[in-house]
Amino acid sequence: MTMARATRMGDTGGSHQRTERFFQREGYWYYSTREGVDIGPFDARDDAEDGCMEFIDFVCNDSADDFSKTLALYRYA
Repeated sequence: MTMARATRMGDTGGSHQRTERFFQREGYWYYSTREGVDIGPFDARDDAEDGCMEFIDFVCNDSADDFSKTLALYRYA
């Protein structure tokens, strides 16, 4: 998947430097959100990619208030 290189809606001009969204830690896969939250663990990268797409669908279809409350559950203290 080439999500790190995809043009986001609203982006203008040249390409932007982006970090890889998916990463592995202690044998498990995670993905990072734009908000700086790491979500996982997943057993395989494919599972993390599927989870990321579900997260994006959730963000696009939920109210801003509900999204903020849900995202707060994943933030590290």
